[in-house]
Amino acid sequence: MTVYDIFLAPFADYGFMRRALIACVCLGLGSGPIGVFLMLRRMSLMGDAMSHAVLPGAAIGYLIAGSLSLTAMGLGGLVAGLSVALLSGLVSRTTVLQEDASFASFYLTSLALGVLIVSLRGSNIDLLHVLFGTILAIDAPALYQIGAITTVTLLALAVIYRPLVMECFDPGFLRAVGGRGPLYHFLFLLLVVLNLVASFQALGTLMAVGLMMLPAAVAQLWSRSLPAMMAIATGTAMASGYLGLIASYHLEFASGPTIIITASLIYGFSILFAPSGLARRFFPRPHLRG
Repeated sequence: MTVYDIFLAPFADYGFMRRALIACVCLGLGSGPIGVFLMLRRMSLMGDAMSHAVLPGAAIGYLIAGSLSLTAMGLGGLVAGLSVALLSGLVSRTTVLQEDASFASFYLTSLALGVLIVSLRGSNIDLLHVLFGTILAIDAPALYQIGAITTVTLLALAVIYRPLVMECFDPGFLRAVGGRGPLYHFLFLLLVVLNLVASFQALGTLMAVGLMMLPAAVAQLWSRSLPAMMAIATGTAMASGYLGLIASYHLEFASGPTIIITASLIYGFSILFAPSGLARRFFPRPHLRG
């Protein structure tokens, strides 16, 4: 078997592999920077909670469409995710509960409700598709939707980049100069939900956050510069998608989990060999003495 047969032939021979690869590239471009900001804002677990929060909306879209229509399920997931984000913020500001506690409560309710709705009207196969995604079944309309979400994400980040960075590192200063911190926080949550909806169509609700947080964690181990972290996270997400698709094709594994496992392997390598990793700590490099 040649190098071409291993790394290029699956995409040259099969249209569904090409569509899956394009979807992974788009998800990497949008989810990578969003994951970095989630990590900097200490909202990693909230991102995971919001990925499950889209499930009841997706389930309702599935019931309305009568099939696994990615467009209907994506719109339903968007409405559900935004609703959970807004309700969680409202609860945290009007009660003694912190935002992470309210997110956890809504996420558990949403996950149970979504599974219940799908199980009432669908089969076990449908439930597996909703929970774990169908990246190899991505069609042209779904690909257009993922591409549109990626484009909106990149344009929005370019517009709100400076106040978003300021709100991450010094929200007190942003308030002092009259910045609209809550507005930027809401816009950021909107971008998170949009990218989770895009990832949900490919990886399912249980793994939608995978291409957000694992590449962001890799980036934080390799760099301390925000632009470099965003670039590393994007590259890691795209590489995970490509290598995961190649491995799943040749080994006949499920594509979605293989992509996330590939990202996890890159994360494990980074833990050992990155500048902030274990190898540097246990085997420090000798330095010159003055």
